[in-house]
Amino acid sequence: MDEKSNRLISVIVVTAGVKNYIFSCLDSLSKQNYPEIEVIVIDNSRAPVLGSRILSEYPFVRLYLSPISLSYCESLNVGIGSAKGEFILCLNDDVVLTKEFIGQAIRGFDISKRIGMVSGKILRFDGKLIDSTGLYLSIWRTAKERGYDSLDIGRFDKPGYIFGVTGAVAFYRRKMLEDIKTLGEYFDTDFGFFYEDLDIAWRANNAGWKGYYIPQAIAYHARGGTARRERGGVNRKYARLYLNDGLYFDLIKNRYLTIVKNESLPGLLIYFPFIIAYSVFSWFFTFLFRPVLSVRLLLRPIQLRAAFKKRRVR
Repeated sequence: MDEKSNRLISVIVVTAGVKNYIFSCLDSLSKQNYPEIEVIVIDNSRAPVLGSRILSEYPFVRLYLSPISLSYCESLNVGIGSAKGEFILCLNDDVVLTKEFIGQAIRGFDISKRIGMVSGKILRFDGKLIDSTGLYLSIWRTAKERGYDSLDIGRFDKPGYIFGVTGAVAFYRRKMLEDIKTLGEYFDTDFGFFYEDLDIAWRANNAGWKGYYIPQAIAYHARGGTARRERGGVNRKYARLYLNDGLYFDLIKNRYLTIVKNESLPGLLIYFPFIIAYSVFSWFFTFLFRPVLSVRLLLRPIQLRAAFKKRRVR
């Protein structure tokens, strides 16, 4: 057996038990053609029947039953802390992997020892639309998925370097995560949900790590399958229209936290007009469609002091 096939991959799946997505995800993990995998499920459903079914039908799973509902970032930190693998694959539960995914994606880390993040080609479940072929940092200092919502017509069929990886299917080198860990945290728990993937990618790039894209590693994602469940909007454009107020608050807040933590002074000077322009649009949209939330954003502190502290400690 190839020595490289002996490297342990730790797969961490966070679930709240929505629509039984978790079972399709675990089915796909059970069929991977890569031999050395451990699967850790962080169960935030607080429904004992879900955990019992997981353990009964998927005996290879290590299950963490949270006594409280953890945020997505808190859940991933728990999983990484108990993982044994040299590489960490973080999955949303509304993701299904092709059986070759891990075996193909792991090749990306062999390109260079400084490759700390690998993305495959992430499609919607119709197999036609692209969900992500890697994450990039826009001029507005927002997280953008490369190829998002475009038809898969071969445009992204070549491997290459990328800025980062989408949080839905995020493959990391353990050494990189340890290198960029801040105040004992891999993922910043001030974020909760949204922008955590861009924060990781930006921190990694600032520390000299790189991302790589392997198009032969294919997965399928129900965009918004968990986050937008209360208002619909699965696989639809304009995600913010379908978020509840709590998630919408995180979406706005976390962009500022990411910029404060990671932007360089030259970058701030170059992109400041774009940062302000996007902020004006975002606040106008919020005031127009969610006036109550706009008041909450103005009155509630958004943890900028903690973000500045985390910037200083690196």
